[in-house]
Amino acid sequence: MTASVKPAPTRSAAPFEIKSAALNLISFIPKTADLAELESALQRKFGASEQFFGGDAALLDLSHWPAEATALDLSALLAFLRKAGLQALAARGGQALSREIAASVGLVLLPDAPAGQREASGPQREVTPEPAPPPSGTLIIDKPVRSGQQVYARGGDLIVLALVSHGAELIADGNIHVYAPLRGRALAGARGNTSARIFAHGMEAELLSVAGVYRAIDEALPASIKGKPTQVRLDGNKLVMEAMALD
Repeated sequence: MTASVKPAPTRSAAPFEIKSAALNLISFIPKTADLAELESALQRKFGASEQFFGGDAALLDLSHWPAEATALDLSALLAFLRKAGLQALAARGGQALSREIAASVGLVLLPDAPAGQREASGPQREVTPEPAPPPSGTLIIDKPVRSGQQVYARGGDLIVLALVSHGAELIADGNIHVYAPLRGRALAGARGNTSARIFAHGMEAELLSVAGVYRAIDEALPASIKGKPTQVRLDGNKLVMEAMALD
């Protein structure tokens, strides 16, 4: 009598994985529930096009949202922002009722931002510099960063040796160095390092950020820095752009 041997069962691959992910969100701070007023203000700032933004994900800051606004007002605002090309994913700040309304319309509630990560348009408060996180290495990119591409240097500096196109995005926990024209977005100090800086050989950026303090370049750059070597740093809670003499 012979014994049959059954093959050992094969272990199938896990049906899912959980990994950490870092999201870069533009903070939108509405100060009125009047959509006509918001649209008029956006037109003055960005021009007549309805697509004021390029499909960016957004954090809705409710610190100035009117207390008397209703869930209907907030739903209308979200629809308006989607039409304008801005997708609100989360909310923070504001009164308890505003936060409840935000949760009821599907926004994720986030805690208030630390002092070092408030946007430039917020209340004027002194930012206390914090030590830079220990770098885990410098990421060097020697090819052009094309529109729609994102490069993130986690825990260190980012060095780019080629053109950064419009619509491209550079993110670093430390400094960002671009030894070529910078035409896309650059976000240094992504984890709150207020000592981080951005250096560009030719400044033509669409958006700049250091430690969460943003500046969208929606107006002509000053002649002193446009297309020229420039560094960007924080002074308090304001971004300062300064020309660099490299000769």
